[in-house]
Amino acid sequence: MPHPHLDAAGHPRPQLIRDPDWRDLGGPWQFAHDDEDCGRADRWMDPATSAPFTGTVTVPYPPESAASGVADTAFHSVLWYRRAIDVARPAAGRRLLLHFGAVDHRAEVWLGGRLVGRHEGGHTGFTCDLTGAVDRDGEQTLVVRAEDQPLDAAQPRGKQDWRRDPHVIWYHRTSGIWQPVWLEEVPAEHITLLHWTPEVAHARVRCRLRLGHWPRRPLTVTVRLTRGERVLAEQRTLIEGQEAEFDVAVPALRHGQDLDDLLWSPERPHLVDAVVELRDAAEDTPVDRVTSYLGLRDIGWDDGVFLLNHKPYFLRFALQQGYWPASHLSASADALRRDVELAKEIGLNGLRVHQKIEDPRFLYWADRLGLLLWEEMPSAYTFGAQTVERVVAEWTEAISRDLSHPSIVAWVPINESWSVPNPALVPAQRHFMDALYHLTKALDPSRPAVSNDGWEISAADIWGVHDYTQHGDILRERYGHASLRQGELAEQWPGAKRLTLDGVRHQGQPVVLSEFGGATFEPAEGAEWFGYDTVATKEDFAERLAALVAAAVDSGLAGFCYTQFTDTEQETNGLLTPDRQPKIPPAELRAILTRTRA
Repeated sequence: MPHPHLDAAGHPRPQLIRDPDWRDLGGPWQFAHDDEDCGRADRWMDPATSAPFTGTVTVPYPPESAASGVADTAFHSVLWYRRAIDVARPAAGRRLLLHFGAVDHRAEVWLGGRLVGRHEGGHTGFTCDLTGAVDRDGEQTLVVRAEDQPLDAAQPRGKQDWRRDPHVIWYHRTSGIWQPVWLEEVPAEHITLLHWTPEVAHARVRCRLRLGHWPRRPLTVTVRLTRGERVLAEQRTLIEGQEAEFDVAVPALRHGQDLDDLLWSPERPHLVDAVVELRDAAEDTPVDRVTSYLGLRDIGWDDGVFLLNHKPYFLRFALQQGYWPASHLSASADALRRDVELAKEIGLNGLRVHQKIEDPRFLYWADRLGLLLWEEMPSAYTFGAQTVERVVAEWTEAISRDLSHPSIVAWVPINESWSVPNPALVPAQRHFMDALYHLTKALDPSRPAVSNDGWEISAADIWGVHDYTQHGDILRERYGHASLRQGELAEQWPGAKRLTLDGVRHQGQPVVLSEFGGATFEPAEGAEWFGYDTVATKEDFAERLAALVAAAVDSGLAGFCYTQFTDTEQETNGLLTPDRQPKIPPAELRAILTRTRA
């Protein structure tokens, strides 16, 4: 029998897998732009309407990208997809589900001309129940309409440019389907959500699950946790509603001197396998069964120090845009894995995933190989009721989807006051920032949350500071004093914005240099580029990087995040090139990035 972790590696939802096998719907689909937005009126969703679908797109790559086969980066606000799928009517007591990893930004889905689902939010997934639309066995026509308004500044878009061509630090758009599409047959009573929250100090794991609907009969759930051949826990609980939340005792965690083979960390990324079985309480017959995994680790902070498993842990991060030249925000499973491997090979212990809700397959490899992650909500660029509604809805979905990944150690709903340009002057904007912090802590109190990373800090468990000085001695002067761990900042204005807002008091939060560096090689004459400074040679690059990292390591900081992991379009300030080649020898990069305090 394959190891559960290997089964999860290619699955689009690696922490909730059930038999039988899922069916991937990636590959060629018929495709059409709808610049006049006439598709609904002209009934493009009807199986008999084929004339508009003259193009072909490779799903799940966005049509702006070369990997899609379309490679059209012009403004096209409405996209249509179509393909035939061979389906059978589910047996009695079974349902047929269609899952989308992400469709940017607004999606409508039809099967056989019948509307089966809608979703808004371009960075999180959704599910359509096809059961009622499958009235016969055989081939059916699946149609998707995606709407992505490029000029809508209230739409959470992250680093996707609202201009026709990329400029400064913004990139080509990723519209439409950009994460896996897949089919799954499930029992009528089935698990749709599974959360794991370890509490190592209390020798337990909190489990939360949700069913597809309110149970029509009494049910029990059995949770079995194993590490290799070792059974860590087995517990049965009665389910009294559509959701259940309960603690699973893990007695092995009580042995404080024997935890090395249990606790998860980048150096020892031990994972625990989980089997969750839903059963009829009266007859004790199986109803649903899923496999999952989790990591036993605790995250904390105290006295200006970030804590992993109750011990100080220095963060060595780079800013990860999650962008590939040929496929934009989308990526193959192999490409996602390779980025995690490269980060570890060059000496990083984490990545700050920037302005992107990353593919769950990337999160899986971070879990399995051992890489810490900060997860950040893609920003809108204007403040108002529509922005608030959209960000709250999508951020809630993102946390719910990703809460169980041990690799994620911080949530960041806003970056550099994007979408809230004047929180010091407009009370509503600061209320929104603080509300997102408190919403995040209500959904997941187990991790640090940062309401606004970079400057204008308000509610936050980590004080993230962005400072692009190119001089190591200036970094030492600003962050090298011992009182930094007590939140005493040498300068309130190292850049264009003040670091903390009025009334903010330090309460033991770590200070992290969460963006710095950013040097690029001197560009060719006439080339489009962006960086915070230029260097002439590889030797100059290594010297600049070493000086800045040394200053950050020798300071009172709790960690650093270098800008950035890879060159991305015209933003050419990466440690690696766009095709993931190190700019200086990997061993030299690793020596610089793993430097210890002098």
